[in-house]
Amino acid sequence: MSNDDDVDAGSTQMAGDDSRATGTAEPEEVTSYGRKAVFGATIGYAMDGYDLQILGFALPAITVSLGLSDTQGGSLATITLIGAVTGAMFFGALADRFGRVRILTYSILLFAIFTGLTALSQGFAEMAVFRFIAGAGIGGEFGIGMALAAEAFPTIKRTRATSVVGVGFQFGVLLASVISAPVIALWGWQGLFVIGVIPAIVAIVLRLRLPEPEAFVRHRRVSNAAEKRENPYRLLVADAKTVRTSIGIIIICSVQNFGYYGILTWLPTYLSKQLGLSMTNSGIWTAVTVIGMISGVMIFGQISDRIGRRRSFWIFQAGAFISLLVYSQLTSSAAVLVGGAVMGIFANGMLGGYGAIIADNYPTAARATAQNVLFGIGRGVGGFAPLVVALIASWQGFGAALGFLALIYIVDMVAMFLIPDRRGRRLEEPMK
Repeated sequence: MSNDDDVDAGSTQMAGDDSRATGTAEPEEVTSYGRKAVFGATIGYAMDGYDLQILGFALPAITVSLGLSDTQGGSLATITLIGAVTGAMFFGALADRFGRVRILTYSILLFAIFTGLTALSQGFAEMAVFRFIAGAGIGGEFGIGMALAAEAFPTIKRTRATSVVGVGFQFGVLLASVISAPVIALWGWQGLFVIGVIPAIVAIVLRLRLPEPEAFVRHRRVSNAAEKRENPYRLLVADAKTVRTSIGIIIICSVQNFGYYGILTWLPTYLSKQLGLSMTNSGIWTAVTVIGMISGVMIFGQISDRIGRRRSFWIFQAGAFISLLVYSQLTSSAAVLVGGAVMGIFANGMLGGYGAIIADNYPTAARATAQNVLFGIGRGVGGFAPLVVALIASWQGFGAALGFLALIYIVDMVAMFLIPDRRGRRLEEPMK
């Protein structure tokens, strides 16, 4: 099916949504298309979370199996995230040009295939290449899926849609936490990466059954009629207000990713070395933290659509700062279990909000580009978190490293002043 066929199919299926284009009241009910679009984006993003998390659990076995140094092993997570940043820079613009569903499908296939190929690695060089390319697919998928979800849901429920997609990522992480130990015991670390091929099936089904969202259909129709295509990258710095917004979003995305990867990459190791938990118990404790993260994302989606983006972010940023400081001082296993859940709620509850706040502030011509580029830069910064945490932990211990992560959320709170709160405004409504 060509891209034009996609546009026609989307236009036919969602003709009833043209009320948004004609200025009539926008429906508040979620359509069948909206549910399918969010489901497709969520499933794909779930396997992104799975792919990124299994590396943390498989790393000890990979290091021994391939004879890697600690530096080489630790750099694999960074290489994956650098690949994600690279993919983000290109896939978003492609989605703004050729369609959300089409490019989302390609990005899912890319990371699924190269995640599977990771299982065939015989040394560091091969694994580094496979992880980089798989990361490129991961980086492309986040922004496109978030743009698709934001465009498919009613304005008043936008953060709830992007939060559901964010929850998909956490379910992928949870799946990795639960199955990593038994899969490694049965089939070795390679089995974890073979499972990562499954999203290829999702991608094929998604491509065949889901048309493009109406917002993109309208934009494509207008741009074709005008015979003019705007440069999506330039729209991220279109004027002083947009530049300020972009800087603010880059900061909050950087803090989000730095905190997330700093916590999740080293949490199993922290629990094992500091508290003496076995790998199985570390997985359970990590799973509880991830359950907290899932709860936080859903709570954030509800709050943000009701009280606004800025106040919601401030509540969760303050909660992340406090809970990380407290968690770094806990010593008993029971306290760590409860503290991990609370930390997860606040430290990652904001994940679903980034898709909405970025969608709020950029036009359809650059929406997927903004999602991928701005969040992708944040991922690039976050890629250094495992190494920074390792350095601080080797110097002052993991407790001090967690305390350092808490401090970055103060920067996060200040950055929110740079970003307009556009809750309740339709996607193409201009900023005031």
